[in-house]
Amino acid sequence: MRSPVLLILALPLAAQQGSDLDRKLSEKIAAALHETNAPGASVALVKDGQTVFAKAFGKARIDPDRPAAAETRYAVGSISKEFTAAALLLLQEQGKLSLDDKVAQYFPELTRAGEVSIRQLLTHTSGYEDYAPQDYIIPEWLEPTTPLAILDRWAKKPLNFDPGTKWQYSNTNYVLAGEIFEKVSAQPLPAFLRERIFQPLGMQSAGDCSQRSPADAAAYTRFALGPPRPVKREAPGWYFGAGELCMTPSDLARWDIAFLRKRILSAKSYEEFTHEARLKNGDYTHYALGLQIGEFNRMPLISHSGEVSGFISYNGIYPTRDGAVVVLTNEDGINLIGLISSAMATIAFLPEEPPASEKATAQVKTMLEGFGAGKIDRSQFTADANSYFTDVALRDIRKSLAGLGKLKSVTRTSETLRGGMVHRAYRATYAKKSLSLNIYVMPGGQYEQFMIEE
Repeated sequence: MRSPVLLILALPLAAQQGSDLDRKLSEKIAAALHETNAPGASVALVKDGQTVFAKAFGKARIDPDRPAAAETRYAVGSISKEFTAAALLLLQEQGKLSLDDKVAQYFPELTRAGEVSIRQLLTHTSGYEDYAPQDYIIPEWLEPTTPLAILDRWAKKPLNFDPGTKWQYSNTNYVLAGEIFEKVSAQPLPAFLRERIFQPLGMQSAGDCSQRSPADAAAYTRFALGPPRPVKREAPGWYFGAGELCMTPSDLARWDIAFLRKRILSAKSYEEFTHEARLKNGDYTHYALGLQIGEFNRMPLISHSGEVSGFISYNGIYPTRDGAVVVLTNEDGINLIGLISSAMATIAFLPEEPPASEKATAQVKTMLEGFGAGKIDRSQFTADANSYFTDVALRDIRKSLAGLGKLKSVTRTSETLRGGMVHRAYRATYAKKSLSLNIYVMPGGQYEQFMIEE
């Protein structure tokens, strides 16, 4: 077993040193790496419009070991789509194109090009088939290609559906969008991004992944629950406007701050950028222009994840918290970004729950063991709760718990207030299965509800 992952390097952000936020985030992220045996992760947190936390954990390379550093670049994969969409919005601001232009104005030879708009490319409602749906590297991707070769092969196939009638993620859309950008602007997409976005925002590390540095993070994969294994990267030409960028988390956070401040693009463009596309029948897509539209614990969330060979990434913007979470990792085959990003958002943006009471948890465990034996101390329950625990209910509970084996643990998972009572949720882990406990406790300590659920 590997030793616990140690914190490697912190950015010199004076406000975060020794802070409670720093400690909580660092403990969670280091524990996640240790638990999953992943090589490394690098993160950034924006809160109240400022980067307040930026650290690297674990290793940028294994054998020979090289610690991850805050300056280590990672491939961000499909997060690149945010920047491709922004580039096209900038051209629209200049009057050089409209997102409602049809593809036929630029590539008339492609399938049903007169029916598909640039906007439908950016919202994944075009119908063009995805040329790269696999979550592992296939032999073909090890040989160089060109965006035009991809389009010639995949964008001349019959559409998967009529434009605007369905939503289906397709990297082909963004390769075509990138080619339209270059045809209209007469400028390479990476050069434009560097001139109009990266340099103005001080994103010094951001650029095309084909221009690699020995200081970049190395790529790893895993097979089932196996250890990290080195994996090859895609050859040049495969991702272009769909997923070609590399950068550090701190530089991606600079983009998020500009996004929150509505810099770089006009207010009208940001409105289009974040406007969720609807299908022709009115159904939601939960997708705007290179951005997923959703929520996290009732907080609005604008996000995108990314995956290329050896790397998985996450960029989430939380507008009501004036904040963002960035997580970049150098191993595919494991959803470390979900574990870390949800922990970071919870710690940074949600009210902290009171610590779990060992006494209350022990009492719940004792009561649950009593139910398993067909026993109940009715003095611990209100009249309402006692009305719930009929002879039939107690018999069903006893029988259903009998086949689960030994009760190994009871763990509180959440605590809130509702209806003048404390609501607590617990996970009860038996030898054969885990159950949920849905409990309400009165101010005086009696139980108004004690429900045992699948």
